[in-house]
Amino acid sequence: MTTHPEAAALLGRSRRLGADPRNTNYAGGNASAKGADIDPVTGRDVELMWVKGSGGDLGTLTEAGLAVLRLDRLRGLVDVYPGVEREDEMVAAFDYCLHGKGGAAPSIDTAMHGLVDAAHVDHLHPDSGIALACAADGEKLTAECFGDAVAWVPWRRPGFQLGLDVAAIKEANPQAIGVVLGGHGITAWGESAEECERNSLHIIRTAEAFLAEKGKAEPFGPVVAGYEALPEDERRRRAAALAPHVRAIASRDRPQVGHFTDSDAVLDFVARAEHPRLAALGTSCPDHFLRTKVRPLVLDLPPTAALEDAVARLAELHAEYREEYAAYYTRHAEPGSPAMRGADPAIVLVPGVGMFSFGKDKQTARVAGEFYVNAINVMRGAESVSSYAPIEESEKFRIEYWALEEAKLQRMPKPKPLATRVALVTGGGSGIGKAIAHRLSAEGACVVVADLNAENAAAVAEELGGADKAVAVTVDVTSEEQIARAFETAALAFGGVDLVVNNAGISISKPLLETSARDWDLQHDIMARGSFLVSREAARVMIAQKLGGDIVYIASKNAVFAGPNNIAYSATKADQAHQVRLLAAELGEHGIRVNGVNPDGVVRGSGIFAGGWGAQRAAVYGVEEDKLGEFYAQRTILKREVLPEHVANAVFALTGGELTHTTGLHVPVDAGVAAAFLR
Repeated sequence: MTTHPEAAALLGRSRRLGADPRNTNYAGGNASAKGADIDPVTGRDVELMWVKGSGGDLGTLTEAGLAVLRLDRLRGLVDVYPGVEREDEMVAAFDYCLHGKGGAAPSIDTAMHGLVDAAHVDHLHPDSGIALACAADGEKLTAECFGDAVAWVPWRRPGFQLGLDVAAIKEANPQAIGVVLGGHGITAWGESAEECERNSLHIIRTAEAFLAEKGKAEPFGPVVAGYEALPEDERRRRAAALAPHVRAIASRDRPQVGHFTDSDAVLDFVARAEHPRLAALGTSCPDHFLRTKVRPLVLDLPPTAALEDAVARLAELHAEYREEYAAYYTRHAEPGSPAMRGADPAIVLVPGVGMFSFGKDKQTARVAGEFYVNAINVMRGAESVSSYAPIEESEKFRIEYWALEEAKLQRMPKPKPLATRVALVTGGGSGIGKAIAHRLSAEGACVVVADLNAENAAAVAEELGGADKAVAVTVDVTSEEQIARAFETAALAFGGVDLVVNNAGISISKPLLETSARDWDLQHDIMARGSFLVSREAARVMIAQKLGGDIVYIASKNAVFAGPNNIAYSATKADQAHQVRLLAAELGEHGIRVNGVNPDGVVRGSGIFAGGWGAQRAAVYGVEEDKLGEFYAQRTILKREVLPEHVANAVFALTGGELTHTTGLHVPVDAGVAAAFLR
């Protein structure tokens, strides 16, 4: 079906505006177009409006993301509007205005787009516009900046009444190209898509130039001695050391995924004298504080403080934050308010180091951080020409605990079993490790793909969906330093680690008399020692996070079964198998479960078999190498070949939430080898 020309023009304009973060934040704002189309029922023209639907992003908007409404019916709602005290009821009424199936769900801003008498309307959240909207004398500054070309609209919560207000102001100011919405953002209009886009950009760029020309040099005050940014390598090491402790703070009520940024904007803000005052005022634009909470938690120590002192102080500040948030909820909650959703911070600021942000997944955590950078920009702009004056706390509460927002949250799909969990898989670049990485990612986990082969690790991470889903690290598991760096990468990318799979390995298959001490040492260094080193680092992180965790060893049927010509490999697998039991006994008090998987005969897709092990085992058993998988299958009870995906299934079964009371277990994945039965 051909896209309507007005809808096509709207999509192009939306993507151009949304592609530039100076114009609006991620998933912030909306845009619309009005035009005539044929009513398939009557065959006559009908006036329609296409508008970005609820939850979409302007920069990536597609036709499927547009809500399509009949303009006559939408404007007819004015006659049945019950007043501002019941304006939320109008959102349900939008369903009766849809054209056909209506496309995406209409957002709360639909009324503003429909009631404003203009063919094209943009509502955006640019930092420069919000800076004026959140300045103490925003109305005066708006007039100074734009003259009568842009009008001022006092703060009003988004909804039907705001649409009526903006429509009335446009009608009363025919020369105006748009408005600044107090405490919120901007709205612009035009009779064509081109004119509307031009007017939006004029408002944004004019506000930017005004702030740059009129603003004072140091709106956040002077740098506080000792709060300057640490050198990059040092601050990232400090951030990685703090990350598990900060994640514990953000996850008291429910587990969260983390994101870290040390952008110049953040580092400058937390180094300046005014940052405690401004951070305490909180964010203002509704899109901001819905994602960042009303205010961040701010560490009040210099970056050179001892790590243990910083961790202890964060715990004290967290207790205070929770008390204050509970009091905030109590002050403003009404009998019909949704229950408190949690009292932990979404943003944690650390002077000299950077910002940690948290959410239900990596994208949500990253976007929360981006929104707080937007808030910093807004505060800078407002303080440069006036003083930052966000909307009242009571209004913030009305937005945060809005019944419509609660309904949107309730409509969210059920989280996947491993949502909010961060997995690190050694040997994740090929074979069994690759299959495990794919399965854990498919079940909702963020994945750190660790492999000696950097190219393979990067390829798997890209297959999993890139930086919001997975990151790659190059790791030789015999190196304590490289293992530590891998966990630091996990901490900076996702906040920490919850699930570790010890899968990296090689196989040296030789008779006893042909096995050298070097063979023995290499085999044990990689698998026995490597698993020990990885598990030790994992335990350090998991204990600091206070979220429990899972460690899974990919051992082998050979940990139990005694076969010929395999002394080094089988002995190190037996070592790994007993590590499972030892660590299960030791780490259980921290809620960390340790289990193992004993595969056998995983030939297809196996890096070990492709690296020479397959040829050696084929020679031992007197079969062709390409028939080895079939040979292994025929010697099993079930007569089935074991694939990497079957091992991945077992890892998920152990970690996916059903076996919550199981630790110290070894799960055979060998299609049935009686000699390897555990007893």
